[in-house]
Amino acid sequence: MTRILQKLIKLFIAFVLFTSCTSDAVYFNYQAINEKGWNKDSICTFDVKIENASQSYDLYVNTRNRGEYPYQNIWLFIKEISPDSAITNDTIEFYLADEFGKWLGTGVGSVFNMPVLYRQNFKFAKKGNYRFEIQQGMRDSLLVGINDVGIKVEKAK
Repeated sequence: MTRILQKLIKLFIAFVLFTSCTSDAVYFNYQAINEKGWNKDSICTFDVKIENASQSYDLYVNTRNRGEYPYQNIWLFIKEISPDSAITNDTIEFYLADEFGKWLGTGVGSVFNMPVLYRQNFKFAKKGNYRFEIQQGMRDSLLVGINDVGIKVEKAK
């Protein structure tokens, strides 16, 4: 696939996601992963400003993978740093493909978007800026096939 076509697909996906966001979204952002692969030491950082600590939120971790991703699942290390510098570490695993190798989520061309509910009806301890750091937790030093990693925070319904 040519680089121009890849960029057009990324722009189309970004447009669709941007125009389909609901008003409940408080934060929604992706970070692009180096097209050569996601280095084990590379950290995706997301700064989320929470205005209302009494509100319940749903937090999603989103990945975009290409068809060349070699595994069915992915492990991620998530570090949350609160406004008072308290640190919470978590590890999550989720599946990008079923047992037959069919990609889960939605896809355009060879890029598949997989949102995963990370925390449901979650209340932040206080208002302020929260930092989320996401690192790949696979055994590969350079994990190929992941395009982007994102965080979405929305008001719980």
